Amino acid sequence: MSVKELFKQWEQQTLPAYLVEELTAIASDEQAIEDRFYQYVSFGTGGMRGVLGAGTNRMNLYTIRRVAEGLARYVEANGEDAKARGVVIAYDTRHFSYEFACETARVLGAHGIRAYVYKEPRPTPQLSFTVREVNAYAGVVITASHNPKQYNGFKVYGEDGAQLVPAGANAIVQYMHEIEDIFAIEVAELEQLVQQELFTWLLEELDAAYLKQLLTLKDTREVALDMKLVYTPLHGAGLVPVREGLHAFGFTDVAVVEAQAIQDGAFPTVSYPNPEEAAAFTLAVELGQRNGAELLLATDPDADRLGVAVWNGVRYELLTGNQLGALLLHYLLATKQQDGTLSKNSVVVKTIVTAELGAKIAESYGIVTENTLTGFKYIAEKIAQYEATGEQTYLFGYEESYGYLIETFVRDKDAVQVALKVAEMAAFYALQGNTLLDQLERLYEEFGYYQETLVSQVFEGKNGQEEMQAILQHLRESLPKEIAGLAVQQVEDYLVGQATLVTGEIKALALPKENVLKFVLADGTWIAVRPSGTEPKCKFYIGVVDSTMEAAQQKLEMVKQAVVELVK
Repeated sequence: MSVKELFKQWEQQTLPAYLVEELTAIASDEQAIEDRFYQYVSFGTGGMRGVLGAGTNRMNLYTIRRVAEGLARYVEANGEDAKARGVVIAYDTRHFSYEFACETARVLGAHGIRAYVYKEPRPTPQLSFTVREVNAYAGVVITASHNPKQYNGFKVYGEDGAQLVPAGANAIVQYMHEIEDIFAIEVAELEQLVQQELFTWLLEELDAAYLKQLLTLKDTREVALDMKLVYTPLHGAGLVPVREGLHAFGFTDVAVVEAQAIQDGAFPTVSYPNPEEAAAFTLAVELGQRNGAELLLATDPDADRLGVAVWNGVRYELLTGNQLGALLLHYLLATKQQDGTLSKNSVVVKTIVTAELGAKIAESYGIVTENTLTGFKYIAEKIAQYEATGEQTYLFGYEESYGYLIETFVRDKDAVQVALKVAEMAAFYALQGNTLLDQLERLYEEFGYYQETLVSQVFEGKNGQEEMQAILQHLRESLPKEIAGLAVQQVEDYLVGQATLVTGEIKALALPKENVLKFVLADGTWIAVRPSGTEPKCKFYIGVVDSTMEAAQQKLEMVKQAVVELVK
């Protein structure tokens, strides 16, 4: 159908009032109609994410039914056992998350597929854990992670608790393409599904099982359990497991930001519910200053990302994802070595846009670091690979965007695990009279002053997607020989799967193909360019290292300005 025909089809349906109002409001706006109907919200290995509203390019009951129908056909195609094992469904606190979760269960139920649905919002990592715990065939979490309030999304997990691999995602997409009329998708009534034992509510029992696994992270070393902590869930799903987990770890002075403990998809106290942003910590900072807290913790709406701020004696200093990853890795390596539990075949896994400080730390312990493409699904793939061969042991995985995983009872980034471990780590150093900032300075002194930044350009709508592709294409056609006066030593093009050295030598890249370019400069500086898979952004990652903090920051700013000029 054409855009106009799709718009007319939607106008003729009996829709909820809020969707009717939106369609009426844009009836004479051709550009608005084009934006809402020129495509369906795209679905891939990261699931799908989009703005709430009316249209095929929006998140609503009907586009949710479409992806749920694709998932249902995928499960059906894998036999009666897959249908009987069923699908676990969790959701965050966003607008329509609960409704979309129930709608997904109704579509699955119409195919005779069992659904396990959480009664209350729970984190993405708990969904990953639950898929494995109940031996489900798949999992779904309704979330748009840290996106603004107007977004929601739909992520699919395989039976291993990891985000679906490309083969599975492609199969679901194929089934979605076969659906001719999304308004004809069959849905069952929840009451009927309960009677048929095709619908089960989850809560207390799985909360307890998840907490039991979280407690396996607790170290036996003496730590300052009376250290003052502040935690904010930013109105999201992390509230229950993080609060209960800190209590179970033995922390006695944990203050929760009350205004942000209210689970509200409007995120009324923040403009952007992202713990990577300093503004998201405003209320936590106020509470921390009143309480004299040494550490602030914040999770995003689905609690897969953790932000941390540390009191430096004057103000709270927000750690970057790279800094926190390096601190956690060093702490894990040091404590395991002291305990005699550090396996020499251990592996650290990070993404190609994550800082090299962690790799240097691992190397000092004789531990290998492997790189993956951006996305925790690739780290989960490595975990499965290590388990299958037994030749290597997973130690820790992380990415610069505040995602970390320690123990593999979860197969996605887990801010709940890490919140507990960061609190323990900070309390361990506190007993020695040090903060995480003191420890970070020690790492810099030993390994070099690594500094990173991220430059993002926003490209909204259909034209924006085309502009992003044009930037990558231009860079490929006109590869720079130097950036900020530093010679380009190597260009890694992950779309074609090869690295070109300054000598002209070409090497194959072992990672899957993806639209990413990475430039490695003569002094170890690197720049990576990639379109975001979840937001309408083109991202430019930059990493530098130098012998002092001042020199590293000056170099970082110089390279950043050169990159901005490069893509004008």
